[in-house]
Amino acid sequence: MVVAVLISTAWLSLIIGARYLLVAGFVWWLQWGRANGIGRRLNRDRPSARMMRHEVRFSLLSTPIYAFPTAIALEAWKAGGTQLYLDPTAWPLWWLPVSFVVLLVVQDTHYYWTHRLLHHPRLFGWAHAGHHRARDPSPFASFAFDPAEAAVTAWLLPLLAFLVPLNIWMLAVLLTVMTVTAVMNHCGWEIWPDRWVRRGIGAQLITATHHSRHHTHMRTNYGLYFRFWDRVAGTDAMP
Repeated sequence: MVVAVLISTAWLSLIIGARYLLVAGFVWWLQWGRANGIGRRLNRDRPSARMMRHEVRFSLLSTPIYAFPTAIALEAWKAGGTQLYLDPTAWPLWWLPVSFVVLLVVQDTHYYWTHRLLHHPRLFGWAHAGHHRARDPSPFASFAFDPAEAAVTAWLLPLLAFLVPLNIWMLAVLLTVMTVTAVMNHCGWEIWPDRWVRRGIGAQLITATHHSRHHTHMRTNYGLYFRFWDRVAGTDAMP
């Protein structure tokens, strides 16, 4: 079992790292590598090569930390020890979208309060400062976490695999949404129209406009997907 977990950790690290580099690299080319980006520019300055190297280094250092608990859940699933299932009909089909929403809400709640805790003066310097080295982040900052932060956040989804019935394909969709959201919210450009970001459904969601303010005013906007907890806790602010 130990050897299997270590092997899975190794190849999962490669997959996670490659996914990060491909998505972040494509978005960087789309927004900064061409003559004009898509949408409204938020960053005051163009991301520097030195800072992007720092972001890539921290991200790749975090990949095995995220891969390890995932590997444990994966090997436990192979042995029949988790709540993960492959056949979509193993549970009622209505559970697929419901479980997806449940995961979004749980992950968003966990992220808000963990993220806010990491901004405590006693923790920030060694647990979260690496992510905030750039006032104007690039897409490569999306997963640039200090090892301590990665260790705290990496266990949520693998733990839920032991507690909640989850379809593996639905989890793959969630990971895709998480990756794209994180990269776009750090890319320095707002792709959505301003009227949508500030009204209706768009005003309930975290977009690049909302999260960019967190990087310039670090005492506000701690959410991941939704602005709910920021509003409840009085930390919500828009430029």
